[in-house]
Amino acid sequence: MKRYAIMFSVLLAFVAVPVLAALSTGAKAPAFTAEASQAGKDFTFSLQQALAKGPVVVYFYPAAYTGGCDLEAHTFATHKDEFTAAGATIIGVSADSIQRLNKFSSDPEYCAGKFAVASDPDGKIAASYGLKLIPPQPGVTDVNGDAVKHGFIPRTTFVIDRDGKIVAAFSSKTDHIRPDQHVAKSLAIVRKLQAGKTP
Repeated sequence: MKRYAIMFSVLLAFVAVPVLAALSTGAKAPAFTAEASQAGKDFTFSLQQALAKGPVVVYFYPAAYTGGCDLEAHTFATHKDEFTAAGATIIGVSADSIQRLNKFSSDPEYCAGKFAVASDPDGKIAASYGLKLIPPQPGVTDVNGDAVKHGFIPRTTFVIDRDGKIVAAFSSKTDHIRPDQHVAKSLAIVRKLQAGKTP
């Protein structure tokens, strides 16, 4: 019961702390590079390099090994081949340390080595997209019982076309969509891009 109370307090923090105005459709996506992990291996992710191959889904999430984020990562992993078929790259971004992301990215229950997740510990990448890093909440633990000591980035997804323009942006807070719905919406949009249609 105590654990649920703690998680409820975290949810209240997401409601109570104001976010910056997230970048909207039509805006130029800020370029970034970040330390990232795929299948447990560190590398430097470059948005510019990814866009050279096609559209990119940049999804920000609060923390690895927490309920909604686990569901979202698992759903992206499950549909990764469909994103690839549509020519799209997926990159998850959170304030988790690269050490946590190395485990999360390779975990067969979550990212399963299918796509990369990037570390944004200071929230600088998030801020460039208009998202405010929520300070760490004392007493919060993840599904493994480990303390979550980093801040939280509001769950927000941006779909960026290969020209670097944001063609869709949606968040769980303002659009009231579940974590797995971020995946479904993103996939539908990149398929439209592939077909040469306006999302």
